[in-house]
Amino acid sequence: LLTSHSLNPMLLTSMAIMSIALGGWMGLNQTQTRKILAFSSISHLGWMAIIIIYDPKLTLLTFYLYTLMTASIFLTMDSTNTLKLSTLMTSWTKTPMLSTTLMLTLLSLAGLPPLTGFLPKWLIIQELTKQEMTTVATAISMLSLLGLFFYLRLAYCSTITLPPNSPNKMKQWSTKKQINTSISMLTLLSISLLPLS
Repeated sequence: LLTSHSLNPMLLTSMAIMSIALGGWMGLNQTQTRKILAFSSISHLGWMAIIIIYDPKLTLLTFYLYTLMTASIFLTMDSTNTLKLSTLMTSWTKTPMLSTTLMLTLLSLAGLPPLTGFLPKWLIIQELTKQEMTTVATAISMLSLLGLFFYLRLAYCSTITLPPNSPNKMKQWSTKKQINTSISMLTLLSISLLPLS
């Protein structure tokens, strides 16, 4: 951020596009939620790197909003002891409200329009268009569809799928009894900041 004025724009743009593509492609075939969110971080870093030369304040806004949404997702997954997609599928029967807010936060992280995650992507695409980089804006928009796929897969696993119920053995899996107020506040902010702004 401090040396953004001295960076090579062409090199940084190509590295940012590769970062978005790598994060999207590598996150597609993962089953562990930590790895999916790690590749999501790589992809979002590309969004931040592509705009840092033209608008460093927008890069900071993107970083703050991404940190807010990711912290909300990690706290939610920590409270439900979710490490893999298979354990994410069982969270709906135990904590349906928390799973619903997790789904909305994941869709916000994907950048869908009525939610907070759409704001930085929209502003970045708008700034790239002002800089006459419409092909780059189109390319990163198309590459973000890869990330949208694995966010939709996580949202589908967290809310729509139900595990099969065996009448012989109903195993109760453990959750932390108290839902933290920080999860509530972070989730509320990560869902509703775009309509507020």
